[in-house]
Amino acid sequence: MTEFNAPMLAALWEQPQIKQAMLFLERDAGRTLEQQFALTMIEAPPFKEAARAAHFRELLSQAGYPDARIDTEGNVIAVHKGAGAGVPLLVLSAHLDSVFPEGTDVTIKQRDGRYYAPGIRDDTRGLAAVLAVARAFSEAKVQTVGDVWFVGTVGEEGLGNLRGVRALFRDHPGIDGFISIDGGDMGRVTLGATGSQRYRVTYRGPGGHSFAAFGIPSAAHAMGRAIAKIADLRTPSDPNTTFNVGRVRGGTGATAIAEEAQMDVDIRSNSAEELARTTASVLAIIEASGRDENARWGSRELTVEIQDLGARPAGNQAQSIPIVCATVAAVQSLGVERIQYSLSSTDCNIPISLGIPAIAIPGGGMSGGNHSLGEWYDPTLGHLGPQNAFLTVLLMAGLAGVTQPQVGRRR
Repeated sequence: MTEFNAPMLAALWEQPQIKQAMLFLERDAGRTLEQQFALTMIEAPPFKEAARAAHFRELLSQAGYPDARIDTEGNVIAVHKGAGAGVPLLVLSAHLDSVFPEGTDVTIKQRDGRYYAPGIRDDTRGLAAVLAVARAFSEAKVQTVGDVWFVGTVGEEGLGNLRGVRALFRDHPGIDGFISIDGGDMGRVTLGATGSQRYRVTYRGPGGHSFAAFGIPSAAHAMGRAIAKIADLRTPSDPNTTFNVGRVRGGTGATAIAEEAQMDVDIRSNSAEELARTTASVLAIIEASGRDENARWGSRELTVEIQDLGARPAGNQAQSIPIVCATVAAVQSLGVERIQYSLSSTDCNIPISLGIPAIAIPGGGMSGGNHSLGEWYDPTLGHLGPQNAFLTVLLMAGLAGVTQPQVGRRR
């Protein structure tokens, strides 16, 4: 625990209302798990989060926030007013959407102490933890210095391209700090943003019979040239930089020269510079492969279309900034000693890119198989997630009459 936070944590633990809230969060673990299950069984692929958002808003209302609302982007927002006239403003958030498409079986199955279902951790555990903290604030009548917003964002996954959190910071420039509950096991602190760039590439050619029209450019062959050259790229492991052709489609059959072929490309890096460098290399390969296929057959008929599917900014923060120190002190006070610092692609990418302190922290319990049909969650010591989030929020927003906020005003 950092010396910087130790006196403030000690002061918080001395308050009867904080002791009450922490005990409440431990005893409330069963309801938190039930709400996690209920949210898991509501499908919420990107751009289709409305049903889960409506249920989350209702649960926030039941938690003591009847004015909880859904904004124009689809985010759910509930406001816990502080004593400081809205200064500072801290957000505690989780994302509403799941990576899985409509029609995915989200029935929860239990085996060997684990619960299995697509999306049961990412990020319904985060949503349930946000609800638990909101209930604790209401139950113990906690009066913070700064305002605290409890938020469920849309569009964190896939082609959602962080649209919810982008809108949140676009529409509310007064946000001073951001905490996302979206992580692995206890002790993990995501303090950096893995950036990404995604494209959908479409090659189009004249098309024709594989024998009678042989000698014309093929969209599939052009795409194959590109995939092979992309696969041969070399990228650094520090900063970690990756590329992937994740989905390919096109053509009409073995006896037809492909008229159209399409691939989705994902490029990621923990460095903005390496992300830009690798992206430029991939784009150059894509364009050159189209030219090479045309040149092979002395043609100009094949074309290349590159559609930008979205970018996520990269960035990093020091381990010594207050929001990181606060959550480390909080989780260590709960008996979790091993801290793992990480970079990832989360809602935090946006505030970090804006210079606003932001972290992603776990929701409690253990999990695995994220983004797979075998995703699982183990609720053992699950209450530690909401407790850690509760203490981190208090350290950053301040407890009226006891501690001062550790989050600074946004520039």
